[in-house]
Amino acid sequence: MFSLWPFVNTVVLSLTDAQILRGGRFVGLENYGRALDDPDFWTATVNSVVYLAVVVPCLVLLPLALAVLVQRKVPGIGFFRSAFYTPVIASAVVVGLIWQWVLRSDGLVNTVFEKLHLVSGPVPFLTDSTMLLVSAMIVTVWKGLGYYMVFYLAALGNVPASLYEAAALDGAGAVRRFRSITIPSVKPMMLLVGTLSAISALRVFTEIYILGGESGGPGGGARTLPFLIRQVGLGFAGETGYAAAVSILLFLLTLAFSVLGHRLSKGDER
Repeated sequence: MFSLWPFVNTVVLSLTDAQILRGGRFVGLENYGRALDDPDFWTATVNSVVYLAVVVPCLVLLPLALAVLVQRKVPGIGFFRSAFYTPVIASAVVVGLIWQWVLRSDGLVNTVFEKLHLVSGPVPFLTDSTMLLVSAMIVTVWKGLGYYMVFYLAALGNVPASLYEAAALDGAGAVRRFRSITIPSVKPMMLLVGTLSAISALRVFTEIYILGGESGGPGGGARTLPFLIRQVGLGFAGETGYAAAVSILLFLLTLAFSVLGHRLSKGDER
């Protein structure tokens, strides 16, 4: 009722020219052809893929480094574990508003830069499409670090301590132990984190909306596919048929990366 039927309904809707205030007639694959000829669709697709290409490696590697650090039993480590996880439980809207205050022209970052004479004028974090996209990526990575850190902590907890002890006795340093023991042991988890973070990156919306506003940055240059779907599908003139077609194309793109992650995982097991 809540998963299969909405999906089937979206597929059917994508084959019509339906709008918010009226039903649609069957138009076949016309909406898909329109999407492939739409410059806004390709801008959003490129932005989504670039978002994925930047965010996923960060969310695969940085949480692993954090997990290795906070796994150590030293005084006060519980505070750092909680601090790293705090952004995860914070509302995405609240996180976006905080970063908007930090990155705006008269915000914390620009004020510090200007006081240190590092820039001659405000850095356009939120008023330039490229900078806005990069800023949103930073927010996504910052919010996801603690979440995926917990995944790696669970994986590291299953690595026998005897392996590290034997390697240390053989003269292996910390870097060598990390490369030869830690990474191979958590590789399946790295593939899982990569798949999950890729799906999340393709679905990103809140960061772009809060930082860039309803237009998706200047001229809509920072729009992602979910942002485009909302933009064309809402309002009194919302084209729900076309929005459904873009939704299906986003689903296929997400499915492709999911299958790729699954193939890599199977190859690693063999």
